Amino acid sequence: MKDEIFKKPLEKQFEFDKSVASVFDDMVSRSVPFYTQNLKLIVELIDHFAVHNAKICDLGCSTASLLLALYEKRKDFLLSGVDEANAMLEIAKSKCQAFGARVEFFQKNLDDFDFFKNDIFIATYTLQFIRPPKRQELVDKIYQNLNENGMFILSEKILYEDVKIAKKMIQIYEHYKLEQGYSKLEISSKREALENVLIPYTQNENIAMLKKAGFSKVESIFKWVNFETFIAFK
Repeated sequence: MKDEIFKKPLEKQFEFDKSVASVFDDMVSRSVPFYTQNLKLIVELIDHFAVHNAKICDLGCSTASLLLALYEKRKDFLLSGVDEANAMLEIAKSKCQAFGARVEFFQKNLDDFDFFKNDIFIATYTLQFIRPPKRQELVDKIYQNLNENGMFILSEKILYEDVKIAKKMIQIYEHYKLEQGYSKLEISSKREALENVLIPYTQNENIAMLKKAGFSKVESIFKWVNFETFIAFK
């Protein structure tokens, strides 16, 4: 379905409810620049680094697009996904069933999730929705539950420290969304709905958070305007 949620008057803050879940795949592909290409890059990197029968957990798996791509890439992967939104998981399970993909799902808020050992954790545009006081604690848990030589792949919306650059990047991003068919009203309404819900960090803050958790090596592997992907190794 096409994302037309913000054509209607704003009634509440943004949340991943049934209305968002029903249009999420369209929303994210039109709202996050190079979303599909970034997922492909993540899949390729995991294919190169992952051991046979690697255990991989997608934190904030939404409708399981990344998990399905990993399943298609290598059938030996042991895949799991976590998401708080039941509406998202219903779609995720339906998609995986249609493709015959073996994925274990957990409906949990990440703050309350009982982490278990994995070779790889992934969080694509997930941590930005975790309240800042809880974010470092969550990354610490991710590090502690990685197997030796494991890795964490993190995609986030980011802030720029320089005010002038930040302003220009916002303008470029808004122009991008206009090109994707969103109106100025929809862009403004969504920005208002996400205020104090999506709280991004700067590039340096994300790297510092990862290193504080214990990751020995952190690299930026993709960046466009205010969206960036990091890979961190234990």
